[in-house]
Amino acid sequence: MQSHIFGAAQGQHIAQPALHSGWQGSRTGSNGRLTTTLHTQVRKSRNNMTTTTSQAAAEAQQTDGAASTKKLWGGRFTGATDPLMEKFNESLPFDKRMWQEDIRGSQAYVKALSKAGVVTEDEAATIVDGLNNVAKEWQNDTFEIKQGDEDIHTANERRLSEVIGSVGGKLHTGRSRNDQVATDTRLWLMNKLNEIRGSLADLLRASVARAEQDVDVLMPGFTHLQPAMTVRWSHWLLGHAAAWQRDDMRLRDLMPRVAMLPLGSGALAGNPFGVDRQFIAKELGFYGGVCPNSMDAVSDRDFVVETLFFCSLHLVHLSRWAEDLIIYSSGAFKYVQCSDAYATGSSLMPQKKNPDALELIRGKAGRLQGNLSGMMAVMKGAPTTYNKDFQEAWELMFDSVDTAYDCIRIATGVISTIKINPDRMLSGLSADMLATDLAEYLVRKGIPFRETHHISGAAVKLAEDKGCQLSDLTTQDLQGINKLFEDDVQEVWDFDRSAEMRDTEGGASKRSVLQQAEKIKTYLSQEGI
Repeated sequence: MQSHIFGAAQGQHIAQPALHSGWQGSRTGSNGRLTTTLHTQVRKSRNNMTTTTSQAAAEAQQTDGAASTKKLWGGRFTGATDPLMEKFNESLPFDKRMWQEDIRGSQAYVKALSKAGVVTEDEAATIVDGLNNVAKEWQNDTFEIKQGDEDIHTANERRLSEVIGSVGGKLHTGRSRNDQVATDTRLWLMNKLNEIRGSLADLLRASVARAEQDVDVLMPGFTHLQPAMTVRWSHWLLGHAAAWQRDDMRLRDLMPRVAMLPLGSGALAGNPFGVDRQFIAKELGFYGGVCPNSMDAVSDRDFVVETLFFCSLHLVHLSRWAEDLIIYSSGAFKYVQCSDAYATGSSLMPQKKNPDALELIRGKAGRLQGNLSGMMAVMKGAPTTYNKDFQEAWELMFDSVDTAYDCIRIATGVISTIKINPDRMLSGLSADMLATDLAEYLVRKGIPFRETHHISGAAVKLAEDKGCQLSDLTTQDLQGINKLFEDDVQEVWDFDRSAEMRDTEGGASKRSVLQQAEKIKTYLSQEGI
């Protein structure tokens, strides 16, 4: 039998004999030959292991020596890095998405260095031009990633020095990857949150357009998923739009906190060369100002957590909307039908049309809640200032932002193309849903609502006993319960009237629903989105 250990320098598995505690005492022969043989094998194995490990370490030092000198932190270290650790430590496979932000931040920073007299204007211009050339390589997909490029910062700086020579080494003067990575992340988020906000505005506009178009369509409103009262299809749609508008407000409030500049904070204690942080903030468009404390600037990931919270809560709202439509599109309801662009069929049942877009939105909402919980767990135990744990933020952030953006756009497509079935919605209305209207009829006759509630309940019971609809009760039937019922009570059994009676601000009347749509349009106009 063999077990395996990792060679410390090279990360390869080395086989060695497995030792079992019972062998020496109970399973040796009378002359102890098994014990002697075993001990000999163990000594040989240990010698082989030491030799193999030493050779691998030497080989790794030779092969990685050139690469290690390129690391931004390599001066302190003389030994080679385990290749497994190289892979474990690197973030370039995912943080390369921020190449543009990294280059923009570096260009603004070298201008600040020039302004502070740390580099000459010619040197700054050379570095800026060199970074433009590096950017073109990324744009043209010709940037060559090399061994030792553990992150986007290292890769860009390495390539810069290859393009312009040793002057490229002046770029990092007074700067740490701690403030650099926070700057890149904030810049990336500023751009993406603007895109999300634009797509959210499109979703709200699509909702308003459908609400205005279908404002006359009545449908049952549900509580506890039971038919409750008469509402308008547009009222239901704008109910979800109201939640999405709150999401936009949260996003709007979050963005200035994202747009705060950490660059110039150094590793944690500040910049020793007097760079003008306000100048850098203006260059990069950080309209929220500069981070007020250098230790907090490199430590803060609240803006990531808040972004994940926004994405998670917005997906909760989209998920509830999607769940409603999944129910309404089912065979039992048939209120709506998703267009072919957002539905799929069954591999077995030809008649099926599945609302996959809606189901995926509902499912992705769960994953984004997990991302938020994961990020909170990463942060809760991190001591003050920068820690490598923060690297875990990016994949969670990228996934949540990408997913939220995609879901918003899919939802906009669904709303714009979904087919509604007004006749099926109308058939879902039943007279018992007007029981509250019957109670309110007597309120207008001066009877306290608590009494009319019981009177209306008695009418419901009478209809059940007679085996008829509530609306089938005659005026005489109702007068047997309360003498204040008159012939005009028959007007109660009008579903459109029921919706129109809810004419307060935010209610189900046509006027009110159109007013709600107008308010959203006004909001979008005032926000300039």
